[in-house]
Amino acid sequence: MRIDLNGDWRELAPESETDVASALEQLGYGRSVIATALNGEFIAAAERARTRLRDGDRLEVLAPMQGG
Repeated sequence: MRIDLNGDWRELAPESETDVASALEQLGYGRSVIATALNGEFIAAAERARTRLRDGDRLEVLAPMQGG
């Protein structure tokens, strides 16, 4: 399965269905504190395991930044 991750096409393991949480693990985000959006819609952390990805989906991952 190919998805657009933050503007770059990435290949995920060839599983029939992949959820956002599994994809984040595959992509190296693991337990990182991040915000996610799928095709422009915010996905809460509690919903990631229930949200399915499809070939060609656009996943955005944002990490909080500190500073001032």
